Amino acid sequence: MSRLYTGGTFDLFHFGHMNFLSQCNVLADEIIVGLNTDDFVLEYKGESPALSFEERKRALLSCGLVDDVIKNIGGKDSKPTILEVDPDIICIGDDWAKRDYYSQMGFTQEWLDKNRIVLCYVPYCKSISSTEIKRRIKNS
Repeated sequence: MSRLYTGGTFDLFHFGHMNFLSQCNVLADEIIVGLNTDDFVLEYKGESPALSFEERKRALLSCGLVDDVIKNIGGKDSKPTILEVDPDIICIGDDWAKRDYYSQMGFTQEWLDKNRIVLCYVPYCKSISSTEIKRRIKNS
């Protein structure tokens, strides 16, 4: 049975999130999300998420595409959370393909190889995001 890890904030759960998680389900038998804490989101993005950690967790668990949601305990360093999950695959959106995801996550290809983890990019849904939804609300 293959296990997939993905991490993120998943604020204002929308069809872009559903699309991403649906693609994750094609790649693995078990999907586990390392969900960013409210404090980390505030530190990283400069603003709190619209939904609390528990609300975002409940949305993810209710969507039918996620097997478990755990707290991203490492903040900027997701390695402890990833190692807790012990995944075969880490999946991220291809919007990261032109950015340095390795530095963002604090790991190297050697670390992935040592832990027998494959990093997989899936197409990012460019037409919607939580940031875009917030922008629309502010402009309405």
